[in-house]
Amino acid sequence: MSRTLIIAEAGVNHNGDMDLAKKLIDAAAEANVDYVKFQTFKSDKLVTKSAKRAAYQDENTQNKDSQYEMLKKLELTDDDHVFLKNYCNEKGIKFLSTGFDLDSLVYLNELGIKLAKVPSGEITNLPYLEKIAELFPEIILSTGMADMQEVEDAYNALIKAGAKHENITILHCNTEYPTPMKDVNLKAMLHIQDRLNVSVGYSDHTLGIEVPIAAVSLGAKVIEKHFTLDRSMEGPDHRASLEPEELKQMVSSMRNIEAALSGSGLKAPSPSESKNISVARKSLVAAKEIKQGEIFTEENLAIKRPGTGISPMKWYEVIGKEAKKDFDIDEIIEL
Repeated sequence: MSRTLIIAEAGVNHNGDMDLAKKLIDAAAEANVDYVKFQTFKSDKLVTKSAKRAAYQDENTQNKDSQYEMLKKLELTDDDHVFLKNYCNEKGIKFLSTGFDLDSLVYLNELGIKLAKVPSGEITNLPYLEKIAELFPEIILSTGMADMQEVEDAYNALIKAGAKHENITILHCNTEYPTPMKDVNLKAMLHIQDRLNVSVGYSDHTLGIEVPIAAVSLGAKVIEKHFTLDRSMEGPDHRASLEPEELKQMVSSMRNIEAALSGSGLKAPSPSESKNISVARKSLVAAKEIKQGEIFTEENLAIKRPGTGISPMKWYEVIGKEAKKDFDIDEIIEL
């Protein structure tokens, strides 16, 4: 099984504070994820000033800001991006950011980013998809709120604009923060894989770590999960995010799942268990003293550990045969 790419989604959980953003990078690096991902946008190009906030944003944010005002406080400047990218390099973790408008995509490309993440809200944005295909050789497409036809339309738009099939990974996703377990529909990831014969993954917004771990066991090639330093912090995405220790546990569990799935698939004793065969299995032994020339019967034979002698599967082959030597009680039978 190939190694799952794990993206720790810091998103806007930095709250506009670069010290907090650094601590998020520290936590992601300590958890041994592959990427830490932020968000790149200009509020003026992303949202109208009258746009309402999502219900989860209202629930998770105490102020009464509009969506525009909320996002304006969470913008990263060009200098912020350079600072965070350099800090990621220092910490040995890859920097990634999702661009939400065309200018942001151009900027990220100029920053040297080769992997683009299409957020769920842009899956129906044709000019955006075309720009993604033009600028980025590797593409991850998130599909929250989409039906299968919309997923196919977005995929076809990327291909038509020059993206390569083998360089596209499509993530099943549910865009509710947090996602109720009954709405996860994890098998939809496999539906996408079957329909488009494409690499798939899962972007998770549930509480906890069990669903993304399950996605790895089903073959997810990419996992994306929001994380924060503290779920009680003020901000739209903190509540549906993992805290640092949970992020570490998720990554460790996923790597264990990968190891567990890495075998040949053939049923055979593993190297680690082979040494226990003789200890745990049983052999035919003498239930009582048996003299040379006696016939082996159900009365004078027993089945006991260790498994170094004749297998009890040969029970009926031994019954009725003649003993070629004397056997003491519990002595392993030899023919």
